[in-house]
Amino acid sequence: MTVTADLAISLDGCIAGPGVTLDNPGGNGAEPLFEWIHNLASWRERQGMTGGEENRDSELMREWFDATGAVIMGRMMYDTGADFWGENPPFRVPVFVLTHRPHAPLVKQGGTTFTFVTDGIHSALAQARAAAGERNVDIAGGARTVQQYLREGLVDELQLHVVPALLGAGLRLFEGVGVGERRLEQVRVVETPLATHLKYRFVE
Repeated sequence: MTVTADLAISLDGCIAGPGVTLDNPGGNGAEPLFEWIHNLASWRERQGMTGGEENRDSELMREWFDATGAVIMGRMMYDTGADFWGENPPFRVPVFVLTHRPHAPLVKQGGTTFTFVTDGIHSALAQARAAAGERNVDIAGGARTVQQYLREGLVDELQLHVVPALLGAGLRLFEGVGVGERRLEQVRVVETPLATHLKYRFVE
């Protein structure tokens, strides 16, 4: 079982624009980070739609879906996504939401359950590991949540979908992830017209 973080990122290191709010979850000017995903066949399938492009980008997205057995996210990501995801969210696995506000678990269609964890990132990871079985646990976001797990050295693999755009400002993934050297080994590089997909494994 591997703990992963799989994120779209701009060339200048942003995974969201400035001004992230409940009504503006990606932040200002962040559209290029996500435009490449919307027409992929694997993504559309998970949203309950048909059609879309079957290409290398779609294959990588499907690989993530198939490998992931549980997801961890922050409360902001949940709050900004819940209405959009509706009653049949695209995760189809247990999701553990980090929060300071207790909430009863929510069981949705398609295999997604939301469990609200109030006792920290280690507890959420332990619960996610137990739920994932032999499949991966993915730290989905937002930025602050991923940074917490990176800072604690709890992420095994990092996949970055580098989009050819400069946001200029926003939430930068590698700010506040601690001091000291962290070494990674390159697992693969996949180049497509839409993004450059970089996969790394942290070296102990």
